[in-house]
Amino acid sequence: MPSTHLSLHYHVVFSTKNRVDSINTAWRERLLAYLGGVVRNVEGVPDAIGGVADHVHLLIGLRATACLANVVRDVKAVSSRWVHEEIGVRSFAWQEGYGAFTVSASQRDVVRAYITKQEEHHRKRTFQEEYLELLKRCGVDYDERYLW
Repeated sequence: MPSTHLSLHYHVVFSTKNRVDSINTAWRERLLAYLGGVVRNVEGVPDAIGGVADHVHLLIGLRATACLANVVRDVKAVSSRWVHEEIGVRSFAWQEGYGAFTVSASQRDVVRAYITKQEEHHRKRTFQEEYLELLKRCGVDYDERYLW
């Protein structure tokens, strides 16, 4: 019997550069599917991926040997290149940083539902409001000078 058992799930959030509404509805679903493919290529499990015009959310499972920073770096770089080449939007770019929050197995359904309802959710609140709430709810210290 194997001696290592784990459940490593992360809620990852990142926006477009300067939070510009550059993820067009005409190709958004293709981008979200592509993000899932990139996660699979780095041996992760894309549990839920959603987003709106200026940001995306990913609920992903990773192996113990995966480095979250490298996974996010690869997902952003490969998907940005895909938007440039496949969609033809050469000015597209992701923000430099990201937010990542661990998700317990008991909360995966809640986070999955939250991610799949992004369009509905953002009729009431901006990305900035949402992100600040995530940071506060998860107890993440931050300096507002470096958020935006």
